[in-house]
Amino acid sequence: MEYFIQQLINGISVGSIYALIALGYTMVYGIIKLINFAHGDVFMVGSFIGLFSAKYFASVGFPPVIVLILSLVISMTVSALLGITIERLAYKPLRRASRIAVLITAIGVSFLLEYTGVYLLGPQAKGFPEIINKHQFQLFGSSVQVDSNQMMTLGTTVVLMIILQYIVHRTKIGKAMRAVSFDMEAAQLMGINVDRTISATFAIGSALAAAAGVIFGMTYNAVDPMMGVLPGLKAFVAAVLGGIGSIPGALVGGLLLGTVETEISSLGYSSWRDGVAFAILILILIFKPSGLFGKNVREKV
Repeated sequence: MEYFIQQLINGISVGSIYALIALGYTMVYGIIKLINFAHGDVFMVGSFIGLFSAKYFASVGFPPVIVLILSLVISMTVSALLGITIERLAYKPLRRASRIAVLITAIGVSFLLEYTGVYLLGPQAKGFPEIINKHQFQLFGSSVQVDSNQMMTLGTTVVLMIILQYIVHRTKIGKAMRAVSFDMEAAQLMGINVDRTISATFAIGSALAAAAGVIFGMTYNAVDPMMGVLPGLKAFVAAVLGGIGSIPGALVGGLLLGTVETEISSLGYSSWRDGVAFAILILILIFKPSGLFGKNVREKV
């Protein structure tokens, strides 16, 4: 039982990273029905910005907690600006184009970010500094352990989710997002600036992906320009599992996927973990395409 609980904790830690990336997928899809396959590479850019920021602030002599906070803030800010730039240059001109044209563009932007990273930074993995020293904590005197990184990961995810929920439900831009998601044309007729709302959605989603990138670097101690491919695809699976377009669904889907992967690895089938993730995608699309929290929507033809 203790072994199962230990793997559950490990799975929640991994799933928190998937959840933060999945939130960007689900927000963008909820607004403009676009699967932004470049989102995983924004996650990669965020991790490198966090890497350079952490090295600089650590060399200056800032305390570890301040280094972490500043690295997160700078990484999220730069990635938010990147998300806005991608939306304005690549997606906005195709607002009325076919979905396949926009999808191909998203894949093209993904390759552009990846190979720009390879050109500027080289293909080799870069070591991520250990911002906070890892300490092990035993739960209730048992053999179940939680390290400081896992606590930081879960804490950061919870705080960002609370902030996101506040933005979506309590702020003017959040109300505009919900209005545009429900009916873009009606929202425009009511005086909502649709272009600004879509840009804000990309900015928030990209900032969350950057936070996931910093956490990923701290957890695995290495980042590289191609690192966004697999986590990005798995976060897409998490978004579909939870119900793409649903913010709580993205969180639950990410945590479930991370837990399933970790449990599969703990049973000795670590080489199957990626296959299981995509098998879940296939099963969800066959038996419940709307996901766990999604709603079936009828479209008039």
